[in-house]
Amino acid sequence: MTTDTATDERTRVDGARRRAGAREWIALVVLMLPVLLVSVDNTVLNFALPAISEALRPSGVQLLWTIDVYPLVLAGLLVPMGSLGDRYGRRRLLLMGAIGFAIVSAGAAFAPSAELLIAARALLGVFGAMLMPSTLSLLRSIFIDREQRRLAIAVWASGFAGGSALGPLVGGILLEHFWWGSVFLLAVPVLLPLVVLLPLLVPESRDPAPGRVDPVSIVLSLTTTLPIVYAIKSVASHGFGIDTAVGIVIGVASGIAFVRRQRRSATPMLDMALFERGTFSGAVGVNLLSVTAYVGGLLFVSQHLQLVLGMSPLEAGLVLVPGLVVMIASGLVIVPIAKRVRPSIVIPVGLSVSAIAYAVVAMSGGRLSALELALIFVGLGLGIGAAETVSNELIIATAPADKAGAASAVSETAYELGAVLGTTVLGTILTASYRANVVLPESLSAAQRAAAGETLGGAVSVAEQVPGDVGETLLDSARVAFDSGVETAAGIGAALIIGAMVVARFALRNAR
Repeated sequence: MTTDTATDERTRVDGARRRAGAREWIALVVLMLPVLLVSVDNTVLNFALPAISEALRPSGVQLLWTIDVYPLVLAGLLVPMGSLGDRYGRRRLLLMGAIGFAIVSAGAAFAPSAELLIAARALLGVFGAMLMPSTLSLLRSIFIDREQRRLAIAVWASGFAGGSALGPLVGGILLEHFWWGSVFLLAVPVLLPLVVLLPLLVPESRDPAPGRVDPVSIVLSLTTTLPIVYAIKSVASHGFGIDTAVGIVIGVASGIAFVRRQRRSATPMLDMALFERGTFSGAVGVNLLSVTAYVGGLLFVSQHLQLVLGMSPLEAGLVLVPGLVVMIASGLVIVPIAKRVRPSIVIPVGLSVSAIAYAVVAMSGGRLSALELALIFVGLGLGIGAAETVSNELIIATAPADKAGAASAVSETAYELGAVLGTTVLGTILTASYRANVVLPESLSAAQRAAAGETLGGAVSVAEQVPGDVGETLLDSARVAFDSGVETAAGIGAALIIGAMVVARFALRNAR
């Protein structure tokens, strides 16, 4: 019997629960720092894209990779890092990740080219993967009482989801006064208190009977996610080709090999038996689908506000504040409701509001005012904020205590993979539609045509370099071309949320 399991058993035998005190709740505040930072980092670049486009002149594919490589590497390494935390200490891994993340963030702020910025973002994904599994799994060991743990996870999930919406606001404030690299320097003052306070407030936690490190499984986890996302991106770049097919084949084959290896191993990096629990698998599915829809929506909303409606980064960020507040509030309000209403009911009801919000965007064809977009973002945040709290709590509650790190990693892998897919799938649709529909003035140079034909941000930059009437013609065409893809993207977003509703209704029907 493990130490954590023995503790739970003693509390049941004694008929009393171990209640968390002030120290544990202060520890929760400290653990929220990396949660907010990593989730802010997922979306803060959405609002810095115009400035990055102008400063570094990336191609459309490079621009997508700048956003996607961070959550992609993060998603690929979360399970290995969660397993390493179980073996060597979750607090230790969290400290290592915090120090590395702060150092690389400072370097990314001064990247002189798109290639180096992409490389820095990839390295941030490595250290970010050390941060995230540790935070949620440490909550499992700090909050023994399930009622308190449910509230703590609600705060954690609200911070994670809310941080994604907070990213544009933080980015807007920084970009209003500083250069684009300032969004990376944010990590240094946020993580410094964590490094100081974590050893004082949070006890070390690990699996008392860890298995060996499996480098082959780590490689397989990466070769499962990276080639598939590359294949999706290659379709956006030049259509379906041999590289796309190769990427899909490698990803699927690696995924099958990874699952088989875990099933044969006496001490697997990821216990596949967890997925045989309907509640666990269903909650992971809800996480994946709802976050894909949410991050994809945030991608085109943030660009529409700045590049179509002409708002500054700060103004655009302020438009999303009501949605941020509602998302955090819904994640907390759902806690007492979830104690009395089954997840198979409360999650679909909440997500139905988000589905309606997406349907409105699809029917409008993307031609929406700032006020309308603010209300739509409120609808997205209301349902998804509630769903994330309930699903994350179910994932942790249904996993054995000694596998908290691995279970937490699965939860966050679903979130990060959802962030990747949201940006990749919906971003690919927007990029492809833009390229197919934009009409470029004949007077543009070859370099200007290449930049304006790649992205809306590139068109805005080129429009500032050409005579006024040519620039206006280019902007009008570029904005119409961008909005032409929003209708399709929003329809897919609504379908993803409906899919999450169906998964919750049937996979979680036995969960309480």
